[in-house]
This record gives sequence, C-alpha cells and structure tokens, in this order.
Amino acid sequence: MKMLRAVLLTAGVLQSFATEAYADGDVAKGAIAFKKCMACHEGAKPANKLGPHLVALFGRKVAGVEGYKYSEAMKAYAATVPAWDEANFNTYIEKPKAVVIGTKMAFGGIAKPEERLNLIAYLRTLK
Repeated sequence: MKMLRAVLLTAGVLQSFATEAYADGDVAKGAIAFKKCMACHEGAKPANKLGPHLVALFGRKVAGVEGYKYSEAMKAYAATVPAWDEANFNTYIEKPKAVVIGTKMAFGGIAKPEERLNLIAYLRTLK
C-alpha cells in the first residue's frame, strides 16, 4: 500500500510539473501559431469546419465533438487516449500522421517545441 501511495504521489508531482511547463507558453505567439489551424478548425465558437472545433479542447474526450465525423484511425486512438491534455496534444501536433496513422488531418505538424508550447498556451484560453 505504501508503494502504491508513493507511485501515485510521484505521478501527481510529475503531472503538476508538466502542467506548469505548458502554462509557460506565450499566448500572443500561440495566437499567431493558431493561424496555421484556422483554415480547418474553429477556435472562437463550438462550430465544426473541415476539422472539429478546438474550443475547450483540454479535458475533452478524444474524437468527442458531437456532429463531427472522425476517421476510424482517430476513433481507435481515442480508445487508447481517452481525453486531450497538454502532453498528448503536444505529441500529436508535432507529427499528427505519425501519431494517428490514417488520420484525415492533412496538416504536417509543428516541429518547433516552443511554437507547440505557445499554441497550447493559446488553446487553453479557448473556453
């Protein structure tokens, strides 16, 4: 029982460090980075375009926007990653086609870690 408690405590501490790291992004620079997403994704209101809207993304179920037709590949990904958080989105947006093989998303990804961090900071403001 002590070992389980130690593991859970460590996981909680690591999660708080990860969340703090993503909070360090520059929201204004993230808004600029979001321009790469705007052709396919809505950020101002919960309305789908070519891709699902990104309002209130973090904490939302992966492949969970009602009325959006997700690829089978994204539905399969959702079975292994139940909800979007900063860490799994960071991994996904770096190379979407490598993370979700068969995704409909044509975007190649954002290679620069700082740009992804800024985008995440901006996305956190979309409520």
